[in-house]
Amino acid sequence: MTTLDLPPVAASGPVGEPAASGPAGPAAAPQPEKKLRIGGVTRDDVFTVAGAAVGSLALNWVLYERVLPFSGAFGFLICWYLFFLAGYYLVGRLQWHPMMVRDRLVAVAAWSSGLLVVALIADQIGYVASRGWEAAQHLNFFTESMDHTGPLDALTSGGALNAVVGSLEQLGLATLFAVPLGIAAAVFMSEVGGRMARPVRTLVEAMTALPSIVAGLFILGVVILTFGFEKSGFAASLALTVMMMPIVTRAAEVVIRLVPGTLREASYALGGSQWRTVWNVVLPTARPGLVTAVVLGMARGVGETSPVLLTSGFTSQYNGNPFSEHQVSLPLYIWNYVKQPYDAMIARGFAAGLTLMAVVLILFVTARVLGGRRPGQLTRAQKRMISREARRQEAAALGGIARPYAIHSQAKH
Repeated sequence: MTTLDLPPVAASGPVGEPAASGPAGPAAAPQPEKKLRIGGVTRDDVFTVAGAAVGSLALNWVLYERVLPFSGAFGFLICWYLFFLAGYYLVGRLQWHPMMVRDRLVAVAAWSSGLLVVALIADQIGYVASRGWEAAQHLNFFTESMDHTGPLDALTSGGALNAVVGSLEQLGLATLFAVPLGIAAAVFMSEVGGRMARPVRTLVEAMTALPSIVAGLFILGVVILTFGFEKSGFAASLALTVMMMPIVTRAAEVVIRLVPGTLREASYALGGSQWRTVWNVVLPTARPGLVTAVVLGMARGVGETSPVLLTSGFTSQYNGNPFSEHQVSLPLYIWNYVKQPYDAMIARGFAAGLTLMAVVLILFVTARVLGGRRPGQLTRAQKRMISREARRQEAAALGGIARPYAIHSQAKH
């Protein structure tokens, strides 16, 4: 809650005259400071939201269930939300100024939209966790593959080790291919420019909206059918590279453009070339944002199913070599097992989905932690290192000043 401190109000009198003091003593003491509340949530706000929600729910139930020929939970929730906004506006007009009502209506709509998104995400995570926890609670799910497990075997047998390893290897190769290409394209568009910058930017934007199945068909037609490579984890990583590279390029270009131009000018003034400025000034300054771009691209690629389905093949055996034979990944593992008519297989598929969600969550949290700083902002470790270096130089300077005085004193004695 934000408060505003007002200065004490002195006793007022005619202009140009001091405060009157009677024979009884000096003027009255100043009044205590008053705090004006200019933010936060009041009790009226809570009661208004609660009343609008309850009233709109009752009205929506009467109209939706008793009067109008409608049915379905989704339509009920949509109508309830619309009635809630209308009711909140009408109740607010009874007690606030119209401008304040509009401001609070927008605030309520923003808050409710955010809560709705959080609720949907929590519902998805809860549903997948409830369906997959039965298989994920067994340690063998993360230490065994499905090569010796049948569809009717218990959940204490078999697991998704082959899929986890396959996803990590394919994602690692795709990152190795996509990151240098994406950052190089971003540097070209933001630092070099020229007539080719616009076509490259248009192509990158078009690739961002490219359907994932098209990337899989491209690698299938060019790499597998034309050049004769077999379906493997390497082919799947190439398909993921096609999906990850535009994400990395666009995010990296935005981050590089945020680097202050004064840093480039200072480098040029010291005699640095363009490529030396990019390598030693621009890229180190934008390092946190570039890390965020890379992690976001990885989070996009780890969950792709269509490119992997056409390029990696499927196998229930463990294969740690991505350059030879078929190799399964977590999305392909989920797609294959969740559609089978066996409860144990469906549970394993949902457990793999829970594992994939955990991997994506780890990647996004990593991006948030590593990319939370602005371009050029120092970390705590860097600040401590600079402080230690400054103290060391100060001590050395003081020692250099004190030495002549010590020599002069010894010469006098």
